[in-house]
Amino acid sequence: MDLLLAVDLGVKTGLALYSSDGKLVWFRSQNFGNASRLRNAIPAILTCDDDLKYLVVEGGGPLFKIWENEAIQRNIEVIHTMAEQWRPVILLPREQRGGISSKKNAIIHAHNIINKLADHRATSLTDDAAEAVLIGYWAVLKLGWMKEISK
Repeated sequence: MDLLLAVDLGVKTGLALYSSDGKLVWFRSQNFGNASRLRNAIPAILTCDDDLKYLVVEGGGPLFKIWENEAIQRNIEVIHTMAEQWRPVILLPREQRGGISSKKNAIIHAHNIINKLADHRATSLTDDAAEAVLIGYWAVLKLGWMKEISK
């Protein structure tokens, strides 16, 4: 079964792993503290499973290049996105206004997706992990791995 890893880019990184049957396998947030620690951790993250076929990253700059280069070395297809691409698919226009409001709404929508697609529930959910869940959900829809779930 193919896997997709979604990344909300940053030193504080959100991660979410989806399977090709549309299941949310796991999600988490990790604060690496600095770019050097993140750079050192990326190879291990990308070798989490031999079935990892897609890496979906929201964000750009030097950190994106690190993820991209490591993924290419492992023959993992990279899908680069920005919030302006995935948010309109998942969030209503009024839910996208302002950074704090967008992040709060991302957490609400991520809980909905977790409840429907994961075997476990989120006890606490950071905005980074929530956005990774949503980025991954957007990519799963884009790849046609599943149909949109009701909001």
